[in-house]
Amino acid sequence: MKQSIHAKRMARTIRRNRSVPKLNLVSLMDIFTILVFFLLVNSSDVEVLQSNKDIKLPESIAEQRPEDNLIVTVSQESILVGGRKVVDTAAIAKSKSSEIAALKKELEYLASRKPYQTPEEEEAGRDVTIMGDKAIPYDLLKKIMTTCAKSDYRNISLAVSQVPDETTLEDLQAAGG
Repeated sequence: MKQSIHAKRMARTIRRNRSVPKLNLVSLMDIFTILVFFLLVNSSDVEVLQSNKDIKLPESIAEQRPEDNLIVTVSQESILVGGRKVVDTAAIAKSKSSEIAALKKELEYLASRKPYQTPEEEEAGRDVTIMGDKAIPYDLLKKIMTTCAKSDYRNISLAVSQVPDETTLEDLQAAGG
């Protein structure tokens, strides 16, 4: 049976359209390359301090990021050094001493495991971050800081929750952000 010209043309068009379309990988590779660089550049903004749900940190407009050093965590119930419980805060409140013996013992033990490398490090002292609940009494914080300083942890930082500055908020709102 003979096909008409129109039928032949339709059959040719159907055969041509039946071929498998090819995927253009060049543009896909471009997208993934850009995505990788974007993620690498923006991944450095990581918070170093671990959060503890029992502790509500004081708020501050400080811009400085925390460093990765020894963390002394102070909650309403206990004091932890590097995540390990050292002493109960109730026992410290009753004590008249300006130092906390159990905390000093733990800090000195940790200091003995990591000796100074240079005389400059020894002169500056060791780094410690105190992550304390904002409701802890000042006397307790003072005892902890005194104990840290006498245990050669003289570079003391206090952990805070960062909140935006009032002027920064006003600038963002004025810019339309």
